Parts: sequence; C-alpha cells; structure tokens
Amino acid sequence: MTVEVGIALAIFVALSGVFWKMYDMIQKAGEKGEKAQADLAAHKVHAAEVFATKQGMQEQTAQLLRAIEGIGNRIDSISERIDRAFERQPARRSSQP
Repeated sequence: MTVEVGIALAIFVALSGVFWKMYDMIQKAGEKGEKAQADLAAHKVHAAEVFATKQGMQEQTAQLLRAIEGIGNRIDSISERIDRAFERQPARRSSQP
C-alpha cells in the first residue's frame, strides 16, 4: 500500500505544481492586461489634448478654402488682362498685293 500512496502523492504533487504554474501565468497575464488598459487610457487623454479638434479642423478648412478662392480670383484677373492685351492690338495687314 505504500507504493500506491507514494504514486498517488506524486500525482497529487505534480497536479498541484501544474495548477500553481497555470495560476501564476494567469496572474501575470491579468497584470499585463491591467497595465495595457491604463496605457490605453493615458493615450486617449494625450490624444484628446494634443490632436486637432473638430472646431479646429473646421477653421483650418475655412482658411484653405479662402486661400483657394483668392488664387482663383487672381487667375481670373490674369485672364482678363490677357484678353484686354489682345483686344488693344491692331489687326496686322499683310503687305502682299
């Protein structure tokens, strides 16, 4: 009976060793998960503080559209100047008889 008790005891010790190893791994994974959640929360706060807001983006878009409109107006005025320059030139007459 002592051999059987020894085998049972060995199996019990092996199973409890596996259990404690798994328990330790689960604890470490839980700690990593909690740290990841804390890091994500900190990143969300940082992103909210640093990156552009909706209002800021609307202001930037309005400025860009005004600049593009100004460029369009300048191109239109250049086209008008070119048209006026060609209107003022007298028609050339050919010198052939």
